[in-house]
Amino acid sequence: MHEIDIVTLSRLQFALTALYHFLFVPLTLGLSILLAIMETVYVMTGRTIWRDMVKFWGTLFGINFAMGVATGITMEFQFGTNWAYYSHYVGDVFGVPLAIEGLMAFFLEGTFVGLFFFGWDRMSKRAHMVVTWLVAIGSNLSALWILVANAWMQNPVGTTFNPQTMRMEVSSFFDVLFNPVAQAKFVHTVSAGYVTGAMFMLSIGAYYLLRGRHTEIARRSITVAASFGLASALSVVVLGDESGYTAGQDQKMKIAAIESMWETEPAPAPFTLIGIPDSKAQTTHYAVQIPWALGLIATRSLNLPVEGIKDLVTQAEGRIRNGLVAYRALAKVQGKAGATLPHEVEPATRDLGYALLLKGIRPDIENATDAEIHEAAMSTIPNVGVLFWGFRFMVGLGFYFIALFALAFYLSSWRRLDRKWFLRAALLSLPLPWVAAELGWIVAEYGRQPWIIDGVLPTFLGVSDVPASNVLLSLAGFVLFYSTLAAVDLYLMIKYVRLGPDAPTPNAILHVPARAD
Repeated sequence: MHEIDIVTLSRLQFALTALYHFLFVPLTLGLSILLAIMETVYVMTGRTIWRDMVKFWGTLFGINFAMGVATGITMEFQFGTNWAYYSHYVGDVFGVPLAIEGLMAFFLEGTFVGLFFFGWDRMSKRAHMVVTWLVAIGSNLSALWILVANAWMQNPVGTTFNPQTMRMEVSSFFDVLFNPVAQAKFVHTVSAGYVTGAMFMLSIGAYYLLRGRHTEIARRSITVAASFGLASALSVVVLGDESGYTAGQDQKMKIAAIESMWETEPAPAPFTLIGIPDSKAQTTHYAVQIPWALGLIATRSLNLPVEGIKDLVTQAEGRIRNGLVAYRALAKVQGKAGATLPHEVEPATRDLGYALLLKGIRPDIENATDAEIHEAAMSTIPNVGVLFWGFRFMVGLGFYFIALFALAFYLSSWRRLDRKWFLRAALLSLPLPWVAAELGWIVAEYGRQPWIIDGVLPTFLGVSDVPASNVLLSLAGFVLFYSTLAAVDLYLMIKYVRLGPDAPTPNAILHVPARAD
């Protein structure tokens, strides 16, 4: 029980810090691109209203950026404090993209953020525009390397298990970098960030129009947000389909759980639009289905079945038994210099992680009974209810964003942004992109359980051997600290939104002398 408490608390701590951090990440991604677009318009047209817009939205971006950095640093330290065995087992692989991300975030992105704020009157217009684009590029590259690392946890390609060191090691960094899951997650995640930035700009612009303040900047901001947001929202849906396909190839249990699909569906498999999942009865009540849709999403075909949870559990049992063959062979060579596995046993190391699931049931896993092997296989089923409803709420919000941005685009094109019902709807929609983004991460990460690295290392084996009380204490500290940061961020955001574009920017406060362009 003591060990289970450590695992639960460690997972809860990382989940909370990640969810807090991701309150700031998508807005940073979205606003950085929007700032670059608006400053490009300023350089092309020379109209100072676009410069004023960049400075105003840039102030809000800066507040959010600072909070994102403050909440992100602690997450990486948790790999050494709370997840020591995970870091030991896969540190050679996981540490590389994290190190590169640190360089991107703190050297490239951090440097140009400073130039963005304090270089307005010290640089030419074109030079400052280049800096703004570099801020945007740096933000997106920073996200890329984090997603490369996360994608490897979902689909561990380009690596091999070394029986001498008993660790995972990189065999092809090219495969790690160009992991199909990483590509799909990157474009999907940054597009969701663009939607967040566009919704933020749309909602604040609607607030100003409702109040009759800063109307010229508000109308232009809504116009930019509407077109950019519509393109981004459409991209999220289209690129989400690619994520569904990669999961259908590499994480079949996640797809089956999202669908609450206990039996294998013959081709072409239908998609369950809505229903009531029942894990005890192993069925979905009152299911409303769209014919062929799941087959197209998960297999890109009409002639391949989509495997259900029961069949996948049976396959997991087979992989556990195969992994036990490798585990027994490793026990014989462990600690012997120069000893190698028999050639015929090496393929079984691919299923070693499945055998390690038995460690949660008994320490001497080589003596596991059939019932215990079945119990371990059943543990590969994630929480079906959470995934089923989380996915559907996320997708529903995605289609709502498309409709709202399309309406905003239509009204701005026909100069009808004075419709109060629309402005109120836009303002009330402000928190929804964050809800969708958090749901997306819950589906992605919760759906991977019981694995910290899919098929390679169970989550409960990755934790540090520390007292549960220590983790509980740090968890309470993080909740208090992060809640304070969130409150400070909210206060500053509200303050500068109320002040509006007339609020002083950092370079104005410092009274930097002007430079002729």
